[in-house]
Order: sequence, then C-alpha cells, then structure tokens
Amino acid sequence: MKTVDVDVREIRRKLGMNQSQFWSKIGVTQSGGSRYESGRNIPRPVQALLRLVHIEQIDISKLRKDDFEILDYLKSHNSELYKSLKKEAKAKKKEK
Repeated sequence: MKTVDVDVREIRRKLGMNQSQFWSKIGVTQSGGSRYESGRNIPRPVQALLRLVHIEQIDISKLRKDDFEILDYLKSHNSELYKSLKKEAKAKKKEK
C-alpha cells in the first residue's frame, strides 16, 4: 500500500525491519500492518505516525503532552520566536 506516494513495504524493508518491529513502533499489530502492506487503505492518523516515526525518525515515546502545550503557547504568543527556533532546528538537522 502506498501512503503519500511512498511504498510502506519498501520503507520497512529498507529499514531492515520485520512487520512486527515496524508496525509495533506506531501501535499497529503485525496482522494490521500486513493488511496495509497488501493494499488496504491506511487511515490518516496511521499515515501521520508512519511519516513521523519511520520517515522523519522521531521517537514518539519521548514526546510528552507538555511539549505540545509549550509549542501551542509559543506559536500563539510569540510566533517570531517560534519561527526562529524552527528555522534553527531545521538547520541543525541538516548538519547531522
């Protein structure tokens, strides 16, 4: 199954993971992941998690509710600082 023009099975294989390892990182069972890889439509929330975890390489186990609350506050109360920090973070990521 393709999500956003990307073959999920191919991503999993490139990462060297079996279905159980790959899908469990986003809370999907191996059998559910197998169905998605075989052509069943992938729900948008699962697509978003796939992108975050397996493409963007974000460890969602480290995210906390506080992080999102701070982000929301910063976006609404100091958007220029938010934009500046976002730009710096992207530049730092490119350096790695």
